[in-house]
Amino acid sequence: MASIRKQKGSVIIIVLWTSVLLTVLVTAMASAVRLSAITVSNNQDASIGRLAIQSAINHAEMELLLERMPRPIGEQLEETEEGEIRTPAFRFNGQALELNYPKAANVTVRIYDHAGKVNINRIPRRNMQLLIEKRLGGQDADPAEVQDLLAAWTDWTDLNDLEGLNGAESDYYETLDQGYTPRNNPELDTVEELLHIRGFSELFQGVNLQAAFTIYGNARTVNLNLATREAMALLPGLDDQLIENIIAYRQIEDINNRAEIAEIVPFEELQELSPWVGNATSNFYSIYAYFESQTNGRDPTLFNGQDEVIELIPPQAFMEIVEVNGFSDLPTILRIDPYGRVPDSLPSKIQEEDYNFR
Repeated sequence: MASIRKQKGSVIIIVLWTSVLLTVLVTAMASAVRLSAITVSNNQDASIGRLAIQSAINHAEMELLLERMPRPIGEQLEETEEGEIRTPAFRFNGQALELNYPKAANVTVRIYDHAGKVNINRIPRRNMQLLIEKRLGGQDADPAEVQDLLAAWTDWTDLNDLEGLNGAESDYYETLDQGYTPRNNPELDTVEELLHIRGFSELFQGVNLQAAFTIYGNARTVNLNLATREAMALLPGLDDQLIENIIAYRQIEDINNRAEIAEIVPFEELQELSPWVGNATSNFYSIYAYFESQTNGRDPTLFNGQDEVIELIPPQAFMEIVEVNGFSDLPTILRIDPYGRVPDSLPSKIQEEDYNFR
């Protein structure tokens, strides 16, 4: 009898352990199946999302081609309050666009004409000095530090490996922890190359280089109708308040000449600013597309303490730089960055009732 009881006890234990193991196995298999289903769903969502973004980018390229076509007869162009026709090409200043070819409703597209950026491949040495001085505090800048940075810039962009006074050539760069050779050519390959020049990484710390600078085209001036906040922040004569004034002005009408700039910028500051500004557009554009995960929000710090509904712009978006030379050929893609840093494209922080340039 005792033996029979022991056998029954062993069978019960075996059955219990088998039940436990089967439960664990079924649970593990269910978790694996659930994880696989989630992975498939996420991959599907990612593919659909990627398609929506790429479609929006392609439609933005078409927008640039359409801009170069003859205007349709009878087309109603945007006008100012005084009835002046606005320049359609100036809408490529980073404002959120409604495209002629429809895109997904939850995708935002912004296009930035590179005429609104500082061209570091065409900037005169004197202008680079003024830009360095402003970054170092303007009139409070240390002249010796300015000249050292300017000498480093000159040595990087000249055509030889001869070190200038207080400059930097191969003897300096090759001794760094990760050594490299200087460009020794005025044509930089990327705007990020600025950070390789001695002292420039600290000089432009915190600056969105893609938003402020360009290496494309031949322009030596910046079009204020298209200028990014980041580019205007570098220009002599402009402070934060004047930048907001310029953005507020161009939201309601175009800036067509220096007389109109004088309505926004005081005379003394205008004297500093004038050599930097022009009214041309370019053939080079940065296109950004992103999902409106948070389309609107409230931030009482952005509009003089008033609680206004504003659009929230994500820090990163899919970015493509293109060159457009006409409407009969597809744009030439020059650069793609799936995690491009979006320029500051919020509306002016000045309320319309506070405009003082009308």
